[in-house]
Amino acid sequence: MAMVMGHTLDALLAPVTRGHPWVQRYWEFRGITAPLFLLVSGWAVVAALDARRPDAAKATYGRRVQRALLLLFLGYLLHWPGWDTVRAQGWGDSLLSHVFAFDALQCIGLSLLVGATLLAVFSGAGSRAVALAVMAVGVPLASTAAWQASPHLPAVLQQAVGGATSHFPLFPWAGYFFAGALASSCLRLLRSGWPQGLALTVLGLGLMGLTHLFTADWSPTSAWLVALRVGEGFLVLAAMNFAPLWLSASLAPLGRVSLWVYVIHLPVVYGWAGTPGLAQRVGPTLGLGLALLAGVGLLAASFLMARLGQWLRGLTLPWRVGSTTLGVGQGVQRV
Repeated sequence: MAMVMGHTLDALLAPVTRGHPWVQRYWEFRGITAPLFLLVSGWAVVAALDARRPDAAKATYGRRVQRALLLLFLGYLLHWPGWDTVRAQGWGDSLLSHVFAFDALQCIGLSLLVGATLLAVFSGAGSRAVALAVMAVGVPLASTAAWQASPHLPAVLQQAVGGATSHFPLFPWAGYFFAGALASSCLRLLRSGWPQGLALTVLGLGLMGLTHLFTADWSPTSAWLVALRVGEGFLVLAAMNFAPLWLSASLAPLGRVSLWVYVIHLPVVYGWAGTPGLAQRVGPTLGLGLALLAGVGLLAASFLMARLGQWLRGLTLPWRVGSTTLGVGQGVQRV
């Protein structure tokens, strides 16, 4: 919901409206949206596992690999510029950098592939927590070195590893994914609701307090920034655990089609394959009320289209109907 609304407001808000103090304050809070996007995806990787089955990660490994490949495919498909652009530019580095720019879906897909492998290899709770902790801490700490090495890699790998032209390179963005997986792995013994909420509150405040001991670093490869955003994300997850069950139940249908809602709204907002979207057709011309209305309308329309696709899929492929969340399967309860 935050991602759809944020993209819509970013594309449609008039400059004079952007200068409003309340909008500026929202823009400050909006910085947590993308990290939370990956954090929750990592949380879902572990939360979806059946705690009563030690071999659950191995049993579902094939399905998770399929989901990871689907996310990679959809992520790159959304960057397709259209044949007119291909003919005009040719298959040079400029076009390859655009088509293979690493975005949120690609980052989640590759992180899911690595995470599912780790969960299948390390079945013990302790070894699994250590493996996830190495990834959650190691990826942000290695980000500066990875960005320095990326210019020596082929154009496609440059986009995946890190660089200024990719929105969500693996370094450091995969760190959010594995931080969510690590937290879910460590807290899954606690009952959802207040027990997990209190634990997440302590973790979130602890991480945010820890960042005050170091010099602030807002650079794109900053491990400090990852720690800050993870702490803020844990507080959001805590708030969701404190929320009443009826709210979780009412939002569950949207959560089950979150992947397709995300995929549908992007070309509508930003265009696809040479077809302009709202950003080009309407542009930053609307006041706050109309922009909010457009965001709510787009969210509702994307949800209805996703549910329609789910219904049609059930008619044609009834044996394959399942979760279409940005997580990786069934079993995600409150988050």
